[in-house]
Amino acid sequence: MFLLVLCTVPEGETGSNIARALVHEGLAACVNLLPGLTSVYRWEGQVGENRETLLLIKTTQERYAALEARIGSLHPYQVPEIVAIRLETGLASYLDWLAQSTR
Repeated sequence: MFLLVLCTVPEGETGSNIARALVHEGLAACVNLLPGLTSVYRWEGQVGENRETLLLIKTTQERYAALEARIGSLHPYQVPEIVAIRLETGLASYLDWLAQSTR
């Protein structure tokens, strides 16, 4: 099974560093960085607002646990956003590449 993992990070180099590590270590086939995001959230009883970058991470179910742990070890937030969406279908050759890239 293939997954799209969403993870927000602070603006700056954090996203690039996490993306490179995940791809280099074979935990993700590809990571897209979408800068310019504004997040409004509740944390410790307060409403906060920060500029962030969204990471779109393509991986497999088999690699998810290791990917989640690795993001947690690199991420500066106490509770990072790490959520996964199952990919129901896609271009067969792309999904083959995704599987081969995360072995």
